[in-house]
Amino acid sequence: MSTPNLLDAIRVVKENERIASASYADAAQRINNPMGKKLFEQLGEFEKFHYDQLTALETSLEEKGDFINYEGKEFPLPPIFEIKATQEPNTKSVMSIISAAMDLEKQAEKAYADLAVQTTDPQGYKMFSRLSEEEHKHYHLLFDAYWTLNNLGTWTWSRP
Repeated sequence: MSTPNLLDAIRVVKENERIASASYADAAQRINNPMGKKLFEQLGEFEKFHYDQLTALETSLEEKGDFINYEGKEFPLPPIFEIKATQEPNTKSVMSIISAAMDLEKQAEKAYADLAVQTTDPQGYKMFSRLSEEEHKHYHLLFDAYWTLNNLGTWTWSRP
């Protein structure tokens, strides 16, 4: 993949991360349940981390033509307690927020996987593959939250 096209692609996924972070911050404000709020706050922080890392990559490629070393990040462990969903006044709205978040994560996972296979640089491949894996884990975390809220009436999720 040529550098101008790679930089364009990085700018697109960087903007996607900015939008995802803002969406999660908004979701955290709209959800009343403390665990649901915490989940979306953490997701927002994680996507901001991705944005910052992509900004560093963009700068490095522009200035030196090199990929950065991306170590990745682990999602924090969920709280060990459960809070009944009855504290959430509009469960259908919350379910649609989670569904939309799951869609964002699937799109991000695919975008990074596509970048990984198009990148000839081994460090770039490693970074984009790791980003894709992290988005995949976020999807499963949201899936768990959706399932447990819908089927058990509790906000809980497993560590991705």
